[in-house]
Amino acid sequence: MPRRTVSLGFVVESAALARIDELGRQLRGCEMATHQATEPTVAGDLHARFNAAARRIWALGDYHKFATETIWQLGPVLVDACGISPGQRVLDVAAGTGNTAIRAAECGARVVASDLTPENFEAGRREAAARGLELEWIEADAESLPFGDGDFDVVTSSLGAIFALDHRAVANEMLRVCRPGGTIGMINFRPEGLAAEFFELLARHAPPPPAGTGSPLLWGSKEHVRALFGDRVESLQMTRGEYVERSPGGPEGYRALFESTFGPVIAVRASLAGDPERSAAFDRDFREFATRGNRGAPGGPAEYPYTYLLVVARKSSR
Repeated sequence: MPRRTVSLGFVVESAALARIDELGRQLRGCEMATHQATEPTVAGDLHARFNAAARRIWALGDYHKFATETIWQLGPVLVDACGISPGQRVLDVAAGTGNTAIRAAECGARVVASDLTPENFEAGRREAAARGLELEWIEADAESLPFGDGDFDVVTSSLGAIFALDHRAVANEMLRVCRPGGTIGMINFRPEGLAAEFFELLARHAPPPPAGTGSPLLWGSKEHVRALFGDRVESLQMTRGEYVERSPGGPEGYRALFESTFGPVIAVRASLAGDPERSAAFDRDFREFATRGNRGAPGGPAEYPYTYLLVVARKSSR
Protein backbone atom coordinates (compact mmCIF):
# COMPACT_ATOMS: atom_id res chain seq x y z
CA MET A 1 0.00 0.00 0.00
CA PRO A 2 1.25 3.54 -0.70
CA ARG A 3 2.10 5.74 2.22
CA ARG A 4 -0.59 7.81 3.92
CA THR A 5 -3.59 6.64 1.95
CA VAL A 6 -5.38 5.73 5.18
CA SER A 7 -9.05 6.71 5.01
CA LEU A 8 -9.18 9.38 2.35
CA GLY A 9 -12.67 10.15 3.54
CA PHE A 10 -11.56 11.02 7.04
CA VAL A 11 -8.50 12.92 5.78
CA VAL A 12 -10.70 15.10 3.61
CA GLU A 13 -13.38 15.67 6.21
CA SER A 14 -10.77 16.59 8.83
CA ALA A 15 -9.12 19.04 6.47
CA ALA A 16 -12.33 20.77 5.54
CA LEU A 17 -13.65 20.98 9.07
CA ALA A 18 -10.46 22.58 10.25
CA ARG A 19 -11.27 25.45 7.93
CA ILE A 20 -15.06 25.52 7.83
CA ASP A 21 -16.13 25.45 11.46
CA GLU A 22 -13.24 24.32 13.68
CA LEU A 23 -14.74 20.88 14.23
CA GLY A 24 -11.41 19.32 13.28
CA ARG A 25 -10.25 19.93 16.86
CA GLN A 26 -13.29 18.12 18.22
CA LEU A 27 -12.75 15.17 15.88
CA ARG A 28 -9.18 14.82 17.10
CA GLY A 29 -10.47 15.02 20.64
CA CYS A 30 -12.90 12.21 19.88
CA GLU A 31 -10.03 10.19 18.47
CA MET A 32 -8.13 10.53 21.76
CA ALA A 33 -11.26 9.59 23.65
CA THR A 34 -11.65 6.37 21.72
CA HIS A 35 -8.35 5.21 23.17
CA GLN A 36 -9.54 5.92 26.70
CA ALA A 37 -13.24 5.07 26.73
CA THR A 38 -15.37 2.16 25.74
CA GLU A 39 -18.81 3.74 25.82
CA PRO A 40 -20.69 3.31 22.53
CA THR A 41 -21.63 6.99 22.65
CA VAL A 42 -18.03 8.01 21.91
CA ALA A 43 -17.84 6.01 18.70
CA GLY A 44 -21.37 7.06 17.82
CA ASP A 45 -20.54 10.74 18.29
CA LEU A 46 -17.44 10.43 16.12
CA HIS A 47 -19.42 8.65 13.43
CA ALA A 48 -22.13 11.31 13.46
CA ARG A 49 -19.56 14.10 13.18
CA PHE A 50 -17.81 12.31 10.33
CA ASN A 51 -21.08 11.88 8.43
CA ALA A 52 -22.05 15.51 8.93
CA ALA A 53 -18.66 16.57 7.62
CA ALA A 54 -18.78 14.14 4.71
CA ARG A 55 -22.16 15.49 3.64
CA ARG A 56 -20.86 19.05 3.58
CA ILE A 57 -17.67 18.19 1.72
CA TRP A 58 -19.33 16.14 -1.03
CA ALA A 59 -21.85 18.96 -1.51
CA LEU A 60 -19.09 21.44 -2.38
CA GLY A 61 -18.44 22.31 -6.00
CA ASP A 62 -20.43 20.63 -8.77
CA TYR A 63 -20.28 16.88 -8.31
CA HIS A 64 -22.52 16.12 -11.29
CA LYS A 65 -20.23 18.02 -13.66
CA PHE A 66 -17.25 16.21 -12.18
CA ALA A 67 -18.89 12.79 -12.46
CA THR A 68 -20.13 13.23 -16.01
CA GLU A 69 -16.65 14.28 -17.16
CA THR A 70 -14.75 11.52 -15.35
CA ILE A 71 -16.47 8.38 -13.99
CA TRP A 72 -19.87 8.50 -15.77
CA GLN A 73 -18.76 5.76 -18.16
CA LEU A 74 -18.65 3.22 -15.30
CA GLY A 75 -22.40 3.06 -14.65
CA PRO A 76 -23.21 0.83 -17.65
CA VAL A 77 -20.25 -1.43 -16.79
CA LEU A 78 -21.67 -2.22 -13.36
CA VAL A 79 -25.26 -2.55 -14.58
CA ASP A 80 -24.20 -5.02 -17.29
CA ALA A 81 -22.02 -7.01 -14.90
CA CYS A 82 -24.95 -7.40 -12.48
CA GLY A 83 -27.36 -8.43 -15.22
CA ILE A 84 -29.95 -5.85 -14.15
CA SER A 85 -33.23 -6.43 -15.96
CA PRO A 86 -36.78 -5.02 -16.15
CA GLY A 87 -38.86 -5.31 -13.00
CA GLN A 88 -35.98 -5.89 -10.61
CA ARG A 89 -35.81 -3.77 -7.48
CA VAL A 90 -32.36 -2.16 -7.32
CA LEU A 91 -30.61 -0.14 -4.60
CA ASP A 92 -27.58 1.96 -5.52
CA VAL A 93 -25.56 2.82 -2.41
CA ALA A 94 -23.61 6.13 -2.32
CA ALA A 95 -25.21 6.88 -5.66
CA GLY A 96 -23.98 10.46 -6.07
CA THR A 97 -26.01 11.96 -8.92
CA GLY A 98 -27.03 8.60 -10.37
CA ASN A 99 -24.14 7.27 -12.43
CA THR A 100 -25.22 3.65 -11.88
CA ALA A 101 -28.78 4.21 -10.64
CA ILE A 102 -29.92 6.02 -13.79
CA ARG A 103 -28.44 3.31 -15.99
CA ALA A 104 -30.26 0.65 -13.97
CA ALA A 105 -33.53 2.54 -14.46
CA GLU A 106 -32.85 2.67 -18.19
CA CYS A 107 -32.90 -1.15 -18.10
CA GLY A 108 -36.42 -1.07 -16.70
CA ALA A 109 -35.53 -1.72 -13.06
CA ARG A 110 -37.31 -0.04 -10.13
CA VAL A 111 -34.44 1.92 -8.61
CA VAL A 112 -33.67 3.58 -5.29
CA ALA A 113 -30.66 5.90 -5.33
CA SER A 114 -29.32 6.42 -1.80
CA ASP A 115 -26.58 8.77 -0.69
CA LEU A 116 -25.33 10.59 2.40
CA THR A 117 -25.39 13.91 0.50
CA PRO A 118 -28.92 14.74 -0.66
CA GLU A 119 -27.72 18.12 -1.95
CA ASN A 120 -26.64 16.26 -5.10
CA PHE A 121 -30.05 14.68 -5.72
CA GLU A 122 -31.46 17.63 -7.66
CA ALA A 123 -28.81 17.24 -10.37
CA GLY A 124 -29.57 13.53 -10.46
CA ARG A 125 -33.29 14.16 -10.81
CA ARG A 126 -32.67 16.56 -13.71
CA GLU A 127 -30.46 13.99 -15.45
CA ALA A 128 -33.05 11.26 -14.96
CA ALA A 129 -35.91 13.50 -16.15
CA ALA A 130 -33.97 14.41 -19.29
CA ARG A 131 -33.87 10.68 -20.04
CA GLY A 132 -37.55 10.19 -19.27
CA LEU A 133 -36.85 8.22 -16.09
CA GLU A 134 -38.14 8.27 -12.52
CA LEU A 135 -36.06 7.09 -9.57
CA GLU A 136 -36.55 7.25 -5.83
CA TRP A 137 -33.87 9.33 -4.11
CA ILE A 138 -33.30 8.67 -0.39
CA GLU A 139 -30.74 10.11 2.03
CA ALA A 140 -28.95 7.18 3.66
CA ASP A 141 -25.78 6.19 5.48
CA ALA A 142 -24.07 3.22 3.78
CA GLU A 143 -23.25 1.84 7.22
CA SER A 144 -26.88 1.90 8.39
CA LEU A 145 -29.26 1.65 5.45
CA PRO A 146 -32.92 2.56 6.16
CA PHE A 147 -34.35 -0.44 4.32
CA GLY A 148 -35.74 -3.80 5.34
CA ASP A 149 -34.00 -7.16 5.16
CA GLY A 150 -34.03 -8.60 1.65
CA ASP A 151 -35.80 -5.60 0.11
CA PHE A 152 -33.77 -5.58 -3.13
CA ASP A 153 -32.90 -7.98 -5.92
CA VAL A 154 -29.67 -6.12 -6.70
CA VAL A 155 -27.52 -3.82 -4.54
CA THR A 156 -24.79 -1.77 -6.23
CA SER A 157 -22.15 0.84 -5.45
CA SER A 158 -19.69 2.44 -7.86
CA LEU A 159 -16.75 4.28 -6.27
CA GLY A 160 -19.03 5.42 -3.44
CA ALA A 161 -19.48 3.13 -0.45
CA ILE A 162 -15.70 2.62 -0.32
CA PHE A 163 -15.38 6.01 1.41
CA ALA A 164 -17.38 5.02 4.50
CA LEU A 165 -15.36 4.55 7.67
CA ASP A 166 -16.47 1.04 8.64
CA HIS A 167 -15.94 -1.36 5.75
CA ARG A 168 -17.47 -4.32 7.52
CA ALA A 169 -20.60 -2.37 8.38
CA VAL A 170 -21.01 -1.43 4.71
CA ALA A 171 -20.62 -5.06 3.60
CA ASN A 172 -23.05 -6.20 6.30
CA GLU A 173 -25.68 -3.68 5.23
CA MET A 174 -25.38 -4.40 1.51
CA LEU A 175 -25.83 -8.09 2.26
CA ARG A 176 -28.71 -7.49 4.69
CA VAL A 177 -30.88 -5.50 2.28
CA CYS A 178 -30.22 -7.87 -0.61
CA ARG A 179 -32.65 -10.79 -0.94
CA PRO A 180 -31.38 -14.38 -0.64
CA GLY A 181 -29.95 -15.33 -4.02
CA GLY A 182 -29.73 -11.68 -5.04
CA THR A 183 -26.76 -9.84 -6.52
CA ILE A 184 -24.31 -7.36 -5.01
CA GLY A 185 -22.10 -5.42 -7.41
CA MET A 186 -19.33 -2.90 -6.78
CA ILE A 187 -16.70 -0.97 -8.67
CA ASN A 188 -13.79 -0.11 -6.35
CA PHE A 189 -10.50 1.66 -6.93
CA ARG A 190 -7.50 -0.67 -6.97
CA PRO A 191 -4.69 0.01 -4.43
CA GLU A 192 -2.16 1.02 -7.05
CA GLY A 193 -1.70 3.39 -9.96
CA LEU A 194 -3.16 6.86 -10.33
CA ALA A 195 -5.92 6.42 -7.74
CA ALA A 196 -3.35 5.60 -5.07
CA GLU A 197 -1.17 8.53 -6.16
CA PHE A 198 -4.14 10.90 -6.06
CA PHE A 199 -5.19 9.77 -2.58
CA GLU A 200 -1.64 10.14 -1.34
CA LEU A 201 -1.49 13.64 -2.83
CA LEU A 202 -4.51 14.71 -0.76
CA ALA A 203 -3.20 12.93 2.33
CA ARG A 204 0.12 14.81 2.19
CA HIS A 205 -1.67 18.13 2.52
CA ALA A 206 -4.40 17.26 5.03
CA PRO A 207 -4.46 16.51 8.76
CA PRO A 208 -3.68 12.85 9.56
CA PRO A 209 -6.66 10.56 10.08
CA PRO A 210 -7.35 8.71 13.34
CA ALA A 211 -5.24 5.61 13.86
CA GLY A 212 -6.82 2.38 12.73
CA THR A 213 -9.19 3.77 10.10
CA GLY A 214 -9.12 1.85 6.83
CA SER A 215 -8.19 3.12 3.39
CA PRO A 216 -10.93 3.11 0.72
CA LEU A 217 -8.32 1.48 -1.51
CA LEU A 218 -8.63 -1.71 0.54
CA TRP A 219 -11.91 -2.31 -1.30
CA GLY A 220 -9.79 -2.88 -4.40
CA SER A 221 -8.06 -5.85 -2.79
CA LYS A 222 -9.57 -9.26 -3.55
CA GLU A 223 -8.47 -10.56 -0.16
CA HIS A 224 -10.15 -7.69 1.66
CA VAL A 225 -13.45 -8.07 -0.22
CA ARG A 226 -13.39 -11.84 0.27
CA ALA A 227 -12.87 -11.38 4.01
CA LEU A 228 -15.76 -8.90 4.24
CA PHE A 229 -18.33 -11.05 2.43
CA GLY A 230 -17.04 -14.43 3.63
CA ASP A 231 -19.34 -17.44 3.44
CA ARG A 232 -22.44 -15.26 3.21
CA VAL A 233 -22.15 -15.32 -0.60
CA GLU A 234 -22.36 -18.44 -2.73
CA SER A 235 -20.29 -16.95 -5.54
CA LEU A 236 -17.84 -14.05 -5.72
CA GLN A 237 -16.39 -12.91 -9.03
CA MET A 238 -13.71 -10.22 -9.00
CA THR A 239 -12.05 -8.90 -12.14
CA ARG A 240 -9.62 -6.08 -12.80
CA GLY A 241 -10.76 -3.27 -15.09
CA GLU A 242 -9.50 0.06 -16.34
CA TYR A 243 -11.14 3.25 -17.49
CA VAL A 244 -9.67 6.50 -18.80
CA GLU A 245 -10.51 10.04 -17.70
CA ARG A 246 -9.90 12.60 -20.48
CA SER A 247 -9.34 16.34 -20.37
CA PRO A 248 -9.53 18.35 -23.63
CA GLY A 249 -7.78 21.16 -21.75
CA GLY A 250 -4.70 19.06 -21.02
CA PRO A 251 -3.19 18.65 -17.54
CA GLU A 252 -4.09 22.20 -16.53
CA GLY A 253 -7.69 21.64 -17.57
CA TYR A 254 -7.75 18.39 -15.59
CA ARG A 255 -6.48 20.13 -12.47
CA ALA A 256 -8.95 22.99 -12.94
CA LEU A 257 -11.84 20.51 -13.18
CA PHE A 258 -10.99 19.03 -9.77
CA GLU A 259 -10.44 22.42 -8.16
CA SER A 260 -13.77 23.80 -9.35
CA THR A 261 -16.07 20.75 -9.08
CA PHE A 262 -14.70 18.03 -6.77
CA GLY A 263 -15.67 18.61 -3.12
CA PRO A 264 -12.71 16.87 -1.44
CA VAL A 265 -10.16 18.92 -3.40
CA ILE A 266 -12.10 22.12 -2.75
CA ALA A 267 -12.12 21.23 0.94
CA VAL A 268 -8.38 20.61 1.14
CA ARG A 269 -7.64 23.87 -0.66
CA ALA A 270 -9.97 25.71 1.72
CA SER A 271 -8.17 24.21 4.70
CA LEU A 272 -4.89 25.67 3.40
CA ALA A 273 -6.21 29.12 2.47
CA GLY A 274 -4.68 30.79 5.52
CA ASP A 275 -1.20 29.41 4.79
CA PRO A 276 0.14 30.69 1.43
CA GLU A 277 3.23 28.48 1.56
CA ARG A 278 1.30 25.26 2.12
CA SER A 279 -1.34 26.29 -0.40
CA ALA A 280 1.36 26.87 -3.01
CA ALA A 281 2.88 23.47 -2.20
CA PHE A 282 -0.48 21.78 -2.76
CA ASP A 283 -0.95 23.56 -6.09
CA ARG A 284 2.57 22.58 -7.14
CA ASP A 285 2.05 18.92 -6.19
CA PHE A 286 -1.33 18.77 -7.91
CA ARG A 287 0.13 20.26 -11.10
CA GLU A 288 2.96 17.74 -10.99
CA PHE A 289 0.48 14.86 -10.52
CA ALA A 290 -1.66 16.03 -13.46
CA THR A 291 1.40 16.38 -15.69
CA ARG A 292 3.12 13.14 -14.69
CA GLY A 293 -0.06 11.06 -14.87
CA ASN A 294 -1.02 12.17 -18.38
CA ARG A 295 -0.83 9.30 -20.88
CA GLY A 296 -2.31 11.24 -23.80
CA ALA A 297 -0.53 11.94 -27.05
CA PRO A 298 1.39 15.24 -27.27
CA GLY A 299 -0.91 18.03 -28.35
CA GLY A 300 -4.04 15.98 -27.75
CA PRO A 301 -6.40 15.61 -24.78
CA ALA A 302 -4.83 14.56 -21.50
CA GLU A 303 -5.64 10.95 -20.60
CA TYR A 304 -5.56 9.37 -17.14
CA PRO A 305 -5.99 5.58 -16.82
CA TYR A 306 -7.41 4.34 -13.52
CA THR A 307 -7.67 0.69 -12.49
CA TYR A 308 -10.59 -0.77 -10.58
CA LEU A 309 -11.88 -4.03 -9.14
CA LEU A 310 -15.26 -5.14 -10.47
CA VAL A 311 -17.01 -7.20 -7.77
CA VAL A 312 -20.12 -9.30 -8.46
CA ALA A 313 -21.36 -11.46 -5.58
CA ARG A 314 -24.35 -13.76 -5.32
CA LYS A 315 -25.86 -13.75 -1.85
CA SER A 316 -26.37 -17.18 -0.36
CA SER A 317 -29.87 -18.57 -0.75
CA ARG A 318 -29.76 -20.12 2.71
